[in-house]
Amino acid sequence: MSDQLFSVSDQHVLITGGSRGIGRAIAEGFATRGAEVVICSRSQESIAAAVQEMQKAGMSVTGLTCDVSDPEQIKSTVAAAIEQLTHIDTLINVAGVNRRQRAETFTAADYDFVLDTNLRGAFLMSLEVGRHMIERQSGTQINIESLNTWMPLKGVLPYAMSKFGMQGMTRGLALEWGRHGIRVNSLAPGFILTDLTKKLWSDPTMQAWNEANAPLGRLGQPEDMIGTAVFLASKASAFMTGQTLYVDGGFSSGWSWPIPLP
Repeated sequence: MSDQLFSVSDQHVLITGGSRGIGRAIAEGFATRGAEVVICSRSQESIAAAVQEMQKAGMSVTGLTCDVSDPEQIKSTVAAAIEQLTHIDTLINVAGVNRRQRAETFTAADYDFVLDTNLRGAFLMSLEVGRHMIERQSGTQINIESLNTWMPLKGVLPYAMSKFGMQGMTRGLALEWGRHGIRVNSLAPGFILTDLTKKLWSDPTMQAWNEANAPLGRLGQPEDMIGTAVFLASKASAFMTGQTLYVDGGFSSGWSWPIPLP
């Protein structure tokens, strides 16, 4: 880039949940802009396939297997990433899971499944990388929240709770770590079309609902997240921390009434 303000060239980046969907798109976005990227996922097969495809396209990407619900795997993954990269400039917490059902049907096991990955795992990953960043007195962390932190959806209560918790985590870490030169922000995607959501959004009723309520009149694509992620990792956002940026096609601007305008 001729303007270094938005450059992430030569950054060393660790991305959880980086083998598919939003994580994969962000990984490619950073790698094609000159960053060295380590992606991780709990599926070895998924990681291997993603790394092979990105390396074939000339990107500087390697992969590590990590289930972020396991604290010991987080520790070993961060250690391995630092060994590969020498240091970590940017951490992006993308890994997440969900279960869709009525609130009264959730069990303790369901709750733990969602929260252990989405919130506990992200928190422990942030701390492990954060200790390294504190030593260097520099770093950026980006958490992937959700439109649920603007307004919860029915049927995904533990997921919504995990994302509200992540917003609190983002603000709290920003508050504590700013003095160490570490910035912590969140990116909150709207409704994004991925392999995991194709079935949901193939429903004509869902399509009509989105078109009626989304000001830009379309679903998001994983690639729509790249610009904001790059911005939050670059010098362009040097005076921003503790913030959540909604990348949602305008959905959080407000509701559209089912009545004609005068």
